[in-house]
Amino acid sequence: MKNVILIITVMFTSMTFAQNKNAKASMEVDGVCGMCKERIEKAAIKTKGVKSAVWNIDTHELKLIYDERKTDLKTISKNIAAVGHDTKEIKATKEAYESVNACCKYRDKEVVKNHSKE
Repeated sequence: MKNVILIITVMFTSMTFAQNKNAKASMEVDGVCGMCKERIEKAAIKTKGVKSAVWNIDTHELKLIYDERKTDLKTISKNIAAVGHDTKEIKATKEAYESVNACCKYRDKEVVKNHSKE
């Protein structure tokens, strides 16, 4: 019986330490301009546990450093979608998307085309 308790204790202890307080990840987030960059990064940073968020306009890649003990990628994606930007995992609601500035309408092919000329 003592061996079983010891094994269970070791398993739970190792699971607790398995969470990284400086986890690195990246995700794709749709957007087209500097205002999108500011909005995306701000939404990510406001998520408790996110330490760094840098979005690349050209690649649409959001690079993150976050504390896995406090948040996860799904929560970060939800917060980004809430301000109007789609991620691979979560699509922004129509209301959230409509709240972004007209020049940030990344679902509109004409807007995307206009930004690609810059």
